[in-house]
Amino acid sequence: MRVLVCEEPGKLVYTDRPKPEATDSNVILRIRRVGICGTDLHAYEGTQPYFNYPRVLGHELAAEVVTSGSDFKVGDLVTVIPYINCQTCLACRSGKPNCCSNIKVLGVHTDGGMAEYIEVPSRLLISADGLSMDELALVEPLAIGAHGVRRAGVQKNEFVLVVGAGPIGLGTMEFARIAGGKVIALDINDQRLAFCAGKLNVDYTINALNEDVLSRLQEITNGDMPAVVIDATGNQKAINNSFQYMSHGARYVLIGLQKGEINFSHPEFHKREATLMSSRNATRGDFDHVLWAMKNKLVDPANYITHRVEFDEVAKEFHKWIDPANGVIKAMVEL
Repeated sequence: MRVLVCEEPGKLVYTDRPKPEATDSNVILRIRRVGICGTDLHAYEGTQPYFNYPRVLGHELAAEVVTSGSDFKVGDLVTVIPYINCQTCLACRSGKPNCCSNIKVLGVHTDGGMAEYIEVPSRLLISADGLSMDELALVEPLAIGAHGVRRAGVQKNEFVLVVGAGPIGLGTMEFARIAGGKVIALDINDQRLAFCAGKLNVDYTINALNEDVLSRLQEITNGDMPAVVIDATGNQKAINNSFQYMSHGARYVLIGLQKGEINFSHPEFHKREATLMSSRNATRGDFDHVLWAMKNKLVDPANYITHRVEFDEVAKEFHKWIDPANGVIKAMVEL
């Protein structure tokens, strides 16, 4: 089979490998769609902290079952929960397989789906249940946002500031809206912010490059400041800056990930009795919530796909998706 390998930062190479064979409780999938996410882009840039090379990228997947197993038969369309957990550590035993202490995420710790075929545990498959291949490939990134919103415990009519209007941030905004929050999008890209307002019906947008963020937040919230702040940038400066945007009693959730240190004023954080949380991956419950939202037309996955490319063209096109000037929200690879 043909495989695309990220051999080192900035270098993608096609190669041939043997087609995998099913073992134990695993099944073979024929990959049909791969969504490109921030993790893939950061791995290509060399800025992904949990990454080593060489690696086959890709964990936002739509696939066709090739070998039957468990509740799935040959020909079934599925998506994949790409977090291979050990099932025995404390996190797994506590119902948090998304942060398993021995986790292996497809496309990060172990080879992912940028290949014609892949072998995965059948327990990590989710049936299409009528969804299209494009929709299936978008379930995982939307589940990341849904998990962050659940971590934040967003309540109806709370102001929710989402920092970063990339694909994960956009999904976070959608599920904050579905939870009843009044969403504020903060970014430095006018095109992305216009997308938030026009396509996602986000209540408020702020461009940090040409607006006074603190003043705008005070204006929007009538002086209260947001009860929930969620970072979806993975940018150190943005993460550190956002501590000043919280209301008293606020929750700050970090979906974004970066390699450096978090720095904030302890007195300012302490007097707010604020809560700081990380949000890693997603659970099956989050995947189910996304499927429910799609089926009930609360989320339109078609909004997200701005670029399409055949598998054979990925190596040539990949570097373009990093440049904000190209307007990429979600690039979709077709096999």
